Amino acid sequence: MIITSKSNPIIKAVSALSDKKFRKQQGLYIVEGIKPVKECIGAGCCIDRIICVEELRDDFAGATIVSESVFKSISSEKTPQGVLAVVKIPQLRLKPPAKRCLLLDCLQDPGNLGTVIRTANASGYEDIYLINCTDPYSPKAVRASMSGIFFVNIYQGTREEVICALENIPLVCADMCGEDIFTFNPPERFCLCLGNEGSGISDEVKKHASYTVKIPMRATCESLNVAVSAGIAMYALR
Repeated sequence: MIITSKSNPIIKAVSALSDKKFRKQQGLYIVEGIKPVKECIGAGCCIDRIICVEELRDDFAGATIVSESVFKSISSEKTPQGVLAVVKIPQLRLKPPAKRCLLLDCLQDPGNLGTVIRTANASGYEDIYLINCTDPYSPKAVRASMSGIFFVNIYQGTREEVICALENIPLVCADMCGEDIFTFNPPERFCLCLGNEGSGISDEVKKHASYTVKIPMRATCESLNVAVSAGIAMYALR
């Protein structure tokens, strides 16, 4: 059976997941594209449903099959590949990290957040703590993470809750007033903290910092994009 109506209950439920409110309410998010869906399956993520066009039926056994026009109506891609997975959002309780980790304080751009998640996965920062950030499970953030979101632990909480969970972990804050990150010798276990694209790390997180580090730059450059800074810092501190 092929679903050909955009008013089908399954299609309407998937469409609703483009809204953060419904993602939170249902505890589900969308992964789209042939490679990301296959990587999601391979990572052992808890998949609620796979939806694809008839052409891909043999590649995704058990998938819900829809017409091309119906798939386009639920896709967030400019050029849809014809498959998406509806995935359960991991419900993780705040706890201290096993090793080095990240704290992201008020990142608001989903592209930046997804890129940081991608780099964190690549560089081995498995635990990521979010304070008042944009939704990491939005389609744009998931896309920018390039499947990295399947391989990290994302914890979300208030500033007080996150700081409490990291109580015995040295916080290393990235700030232009810090010491040179390339000569800094980090402790074995630490939390690298990065702040909002415009205003940086909040004063409340800064006051709990054990160390402050900076990426040295030429005088002609005022700042770096937060995702770029995060990538440099994560590798410099490894």
